[in-house]
Amino acid sequence: MYPEIMLGSIEVVDASREKRKMDAMEMLSEEEAEGLLKRFHPDYKESAFRNLRVGVNRGERTTHEIADLFEAFGDLDYSKIDLKPECDTDVLVLGGGGAGVTAALFAQSMGARVILATKLRLGNSNTIMALGGMQASVDEHDSPVRHFCDTMVAGKFSGRRDLVKVMVEDGPRIVKWLLDTGVDFDRDEAGNLTTKKAGGISAPRIISIGDHTGLNIMKVLKDEIGKRDSIEVSEFTPAVELTTNEFGECNGAILYDLGRKRHFVVRAKAVILATGGSGRLHMQGFPTSNNFGATGDALVLAYRSGARLEGVDSFQYHPTGVMFPEHMVGVLVTEAIRSLGGHLVNARGERFVNELETRDVCAAAIIRECESGNGVTTPFGKVGIWLDSPLIEEAQGKGFLRKRFPSLFRHFMRVGIDISKRPLLVFPTLHYQNGGILIDEQGETTVKNLFVAGEAAGGIHGRNRAMGNSLLDIFVFGRRAGIAASKKMYHTPGNVTLNHVTRYYDRLKSLRISSVAKSPTLFPEFIVNKL
Repeated sequence: MYPEIMLGSIEVVDASREKRKMDAMEMLSEEEAEGLLKRFHPDYKESAFRNLRVGVNRGERTTHEIADLFEAFGDLDYSKIDLKPECDTDVLVLGGGGAGVTAALFAQSMGARVILATKLRLGNSNTIMALGGMQASVDEHDSPVRHFCDTMVAGKFSGRRDLVKVMVEDGPRIVKWLLDTGVDFDRDEAGNLTTKKAGGISAPRIISIGDHTGLNIMKVLKDEIGKRDSIEVSEFTPAVELTTNEFGECNGAILYDLGRKRHFVVRAKAVILATGGSGRLHMQGFPTSNNFGATGDALVLAYRSGARLEGVDSFQYHPTGVMFPEHMVGVLVTEAIRSLGGHLVNARGERFVNELETRDVCAAAIIRECESGNGVTTPFGKVGIWLDSPLIEEAQGKGFLRKRFPSLFRHFMRVGIDISKRPLLVFPTLHYQNGGILIDEQGETTVKNLFVAGEAAGGIHGRNRAMGNSLLDIFVFGRRAGIAASKKMYHTPGNVTLNHVTRYYDRLKSLRISSVAKSPTLFPEFIVNKL
């Protein structure tokens, strides 16, 4: 229930609704959008970034939070670690979200023995938080070419063409695989897949399962993992370091058993990193939609081993993260609300941006309004703007929001807010790591036998990710990495060493870089203090 102090602002939104229905909101020109981004988007705030002083990307720009990870030592006394492998496998998958599970399934299907180790429970990842849907060019009015163009435009033409090309071309194949596996996407009355448009997308391309697409896909894939005897799953077992052989090739990892509080080594002929992004580092103090395990582990482990990164100075801030009530701050309001006609409205009852602009433009516009004094302040001192969801209910008919967005509707009804009658207070939320570890078309990094899939990978989305491409990304490159890694099953992994870590630490010491931080951090500080 909204407090009295906010009800007056809601009345302004209600009073302006009829006029807003009549007024058209033009899309910004390319020059206007670029100007808005440079002034208000967090990626352009120079004080939030610094150049790396160590590693293969030395001299390149990243956030202070990421740089702190790279310039810290591990919380591990390597002199006490027995590097004798406790077990051997063909493929070691690190991460239990959509990318890791997909990689494991495809590696196993090619005959490889697979160990999947995950920091939390299998499936507990950002994948289950993907609400609105997945892009794939399956509509008769669409094509991979249009999908390619939309993706390149959204990413400011900084995504790697070869990676974008294979992602969009593999899209229909991935949809068929998911359907064959048992995923039941929404369909129209004729039984065809329902496709929708979204901001920055030129054709109906979003397929979904209600308003919890990622969660529903993950349920099916978890069941599929359980059917495969040659996939061994180890939960609550994060990786704290990769291992390499005498030639610098990746050949396993040091894992930490959270329950038994012990380290052990798994040697593998290929390793697939799929541990997700870094939202829980809370770049620039922003709230985040990410799960508690998203602390940038893959970046640290791969970088120390010598893997090149790309685009780690760019992050996506989802325009509509909840700002009230306080305990829900960071929860996403799906982009589908805007796609269906929900207006972004400031405290003066004015629309200030076309809701179908790309995510980065919408986010920058919201930040502009709030910094210009046109935001709405909560009793807790947070500031946001209104997302006029009742407008959709008026246009689509009574009961539409409850039926179309059942989870979102229930979440707000629990706190006494009926989104069919009251707007939602929102503000940009740190949502996605646009860059990451550079991969090729098969998911392999610049370190031999080390593969990456999912949000940890870089080079795909450029400087802004279009809605729905994250789910497609994890399945396309999870599949490709799993198949490519399985082809290493006849490779000899060699001796397990930490030579790359020794060299990296020596470089930190030579530069007299000291830090009280430890990396990887594994969990946010407020979680660690409770363990």
